[in-house]
Amino acid sequence: MMNPSVALLVLVAVSLTPITVIAQAPTTLKGNPLFGAIDFHVHSGPDSFTRSITDLEIARIARQRKMGALVMKNHFTMTADRAWLAERATGQRCYGGIVLNRAVGGLNVEAVARMVTFTGERGKVVWLPTFDAENHVRHFKDDRPSVPVVRNGKPVAELADILQLIAKHDLVLQTGHSSATECLILIRAARKAGVKKIVVTHAMADPIGMTVAQMKTAAKLGAKMECVWMTNLAGPKAHLPSMRHWRKVTVEDYAKAMRAVGPEHFVLGSDLGQFLNPIPTDGMRAFLVQLREAGFSDAEISLMARKTPAALLGMQQDKKPK
Repeated sequence: MMNPSVALLVLVAVSLTPITVIAQAPTTLKGNPLFGAIDFHVHSGPDSFTRSITDLEIARIARQRKMGALVMKNHFTMTADRAWLAERATGQRCYGGIVLNRAVGGLNVEAVARMVTFTGERGKVVWLPTFDAENHVRHFKDDRPSVPVVRNGKPVAELADILQLIAKHDLVLQTGHSSATECLILIRAARKAGVKKIVVTHAMADPIGMTVAQMKTAAKLGAKMECVWMTNLAGPKAHLPSMRHWRKVTVEDYAKAMRAVGPEHFVLGSDLGQFLNPIPTDGMRAFLVQLREAGFSDAEISLMARKTPAALLGMQQDKKPK
């Protein structure tokens, strides 16, 4: 008989062993839609918001799904270090960045400067303010401080050094929760400062709400538009109360915009990780399958889910096995 103290140690060791549960794909789903795909918008824990999955857990699942990369985003802290650790632990390519919300000092150039010095060089994205953006606070009628990015039709002075630093290190500038009008002002200023890689954060979602005409203008200026699957779950009938005041944007809505503007101007993300929502990998798979059902070719989907985001991140892509 096993010594009771030894048995207890075995029980504790087993309980601490991470277990990744992978749902079986339906037999009607042919191939692996996620092969080489890059999710440009992943939320995972630890976080100050309740998340459904941790950095390591989603990286393990993505690795098993043979994804190309994950871009980890946190509204309140840098993710460059976490992405490097997740990649080291799982073998899944991961990237991160920093969101310039009030928790990191707002439009704080020093926060960006420090990020690019971190081990692993996984800090590739700088998001302008999201939940603390002046446009976000105004749109949702919140009563709290905000971070402005545009004043009197021009970018605020603090952005000048940040844009120069982004250009110097060839980072990706994301426009955060700035308004559609602000986004166009910011894109022009970023291009003038030498920034080559610009993405309009979930361009069609709240509180941005770009029109097709505005997206065409952004595309002509060299920006990419991000589309996220999470918006399919939003709206008045959302299963999560916190998502009922966000406008619903469906894959059908995205498909119309992609056709009008051109698939080459879009990147895809799940924007998932919220408690009781599907996990990011499931959202991305649904996105890719639904785009195929909407009539997009494999080449068009690959452009939005693989080639364009890979170029933004400066990564080499694996070739699909025969």
